[in-house]
Amino acid sequence: MNSVVCIAQVPDTEARIKIAAGGRRIDEAGLKFIVSPYDEFALEEAIRVKEAKGGDVTVISFGPDRAQQALRECLARGATQALHIKGEVADADSLGIAKVLAAAIKSTPHDLVFFGKQGVGTDNSLVGPMVAELLGYPQVNVVTHLEVGDGKATAHREIEGAEEIIEAALPAVITAQKGLNEPRYASLKGIMAAKKITIETKSVADLGLQDSDIFNQRVTTVAIELPPEKKGGRKIDGADPAAAAKEILKYIREEAKVL
Repeated sequence: MNSVVCIAQVPDTEARIKIAAGGRRIDEAGLKFIVSPYDEFALEEAIRVKEAKGGDVTVISFGPDRAQQALRECLARGATQALHIKGEVADADSLGIAKVLAAAIKSTPHDLVFFGKQGVGTDNSLVGPMVAELLGYPQVNVVTHLEVGDGKATAHREIEGAEEIIEAALPAVITAQKGLNEPRYASLKGIMAAKKITIETKSVADLGLQDSDIFNQRVTTVAIELPPEKKGGRKIDGADPAAAAKEILKYIREEAKVL
């Protein structure tokens, strides 16, 4: 049972983001990058399928040279192969990224294709479903439990007030939600073994695509702005609840102007 896991490398969720000169990109100087957290659930599930049924887990990432660090980390956790598609992902919209990944997946043996439900950063949840459509595969998104059988996958997903159980023929695309599993850490043995694995590298052209198919054809970033800083809160002192309530109501009406 062969799986492909598509991963994105994103800024550390605890990093302090700065806007680069020009105002259309983040400043990457000194910024720590990590595997997108939801992609960790996707990777862990693929590794568990491999452990139960055999086969390979191939991790694929589209991005600049630094993406190899994320791929190497995935190999240390238990992936068996890695493919790096070199390109400046910041110049591509979701459909452009999906076209690259779909072309790369076609060249890799697979029964299942895993994504995180969204890449932390843009948070648009579009790439996984787009890849499924480009490949013509069934897809189940925001999956919290997965069972893989002969020629089919049974996926559970939470909906409002209930749980949905969907059966899909393989190959299929699965996007992982938090709670699907508990991702493992890389062991020392895994880290040492990962250093010996060659990461295959391809360009967009190697996949039969042109830059014009991928980069900035549909979406243009006009500007990026940090959210305004939050104002400090106000503490209302006093032991009398009634008086405090009146003060809160006065603040809401006269200062916050919510009512």
